Amino acid sequence: MTQTDNLVEVRNLKQYFQVSGAGFFKKNWVRAVDDVSFSIPRGRTLGLVGESGCGKTTTGRTLLRLYEPTGGRIVYDGKTIFDSGDVPLYDENGRPVKNDRGQIRHGKKTSVSMLPYRRRMQIVFQDPYASLDPRMTIGDIVGEAIDIHRLASSKEERREKIIRMLERVGLNSEHANRYPHEFSGGQRQRVGIARALAVDPEFIVCDEPISALDVSIQAQVINMLEDLQGEYGLTYLFIAHDLSVVKHISSRIGVMYLGKLVEMGESSEITFHSCHPYTRSLISAVPIADPKISRSTKRIVLEGDIPSPVNPPSGCRFRTRCPYADRCCAEEEPEWKEVSPGHFCACHHPEKAV
Repeated sequence: MTQTDNLVEVRNLKQYFQVSGAGFFKKNWVRAVDDVSFSIPRGRTLGLVGESGCGKTTTGRTLLRLYEPTGGRIVYDGKTIFDSGDVPLYDENGRPVKNDRGQIRHGKKTSVSMLPYRRRMQIVFQDPYASLDPRMTIGDIVGEAIDIHRLASSKEERREKIIRMLERVGLNSEHANRYPHEFSGGQRQRVGIARALAVDPEFIVCDEPISALDVSIQAQVINMLEDLQGEYGLTYLFIAHDLSVVKHISSRIGVMYLGKLVEMGESSEITFHSCHPYTRSLISAVPIADPKISRSTKRIVLEGDIPSPVNPPSGCRFRTRCPYADRCCAEEEPEWKEVSPGHFCACHHPEKAV
């Protein structure tokens, strides 16, 4: 796959938040996202899963630069929109680019204005109750971005665009004059999706868009997102903690733990041939409809709590909860390596989890 086939590329992304330390003048850093790299081909979906607090949402918001990155590089449609200047350059085969002296070349510090990209990159927020302004009508909520980007030349055209977007997500023209408190959670999330679609984007970060909805509504929203992707050629970063949902909508899946990617691969590969103990635990927690198969399936229960991101464990961050951890895991951080074509894992003992 050539470089231009990827709409979004992220290299060594870091997002640290400063917090107060034990002393009055002491400051600590929460490493919410720590050295994360991935790419998303055009028209495809990358699913990002993990426990609450692992950095999934922060990754999505940092990618859109709603949070300014601490470090790393973000490339959108072949153009660098952020580069901290300390990330190696890679060629189209994923190998570091070297100069005449054999030294690895690094990018130049870059931070472009995001205004031209706001229309092309959108987000659907997790909480449909908090993401809509209660003082605005649904029509004004959907039409706000149309006004900002001047996509309508008249009031009639503006209203037509709003109604068309509402109807596309299963609402109707009467809903445009109502307020958010008059809608259910599922309807509000549809409004959020219509708002994202109103500016004709190419890339959408879906930040746990169904976690606050009833199970019966979740399937409707997932199916609608898939239909929209096929109709408009959208590219998704789909963030969720439910692996069963992610494997349904995603072509590739990345698994995060405590700010780091621990495994990534094709959806079927992660589901049936995962090699990281944490991924295996997540898969074992997915409910199985068949009672006979469910009883014969062994549940992998992790012991202990997630360590603090302010003071993560040395070596492998998962070692404090891993049944296969040894001295090597405590002393050395596992290398991110390809265990099979397109399947990457960061584990010292991937063969033990199989």
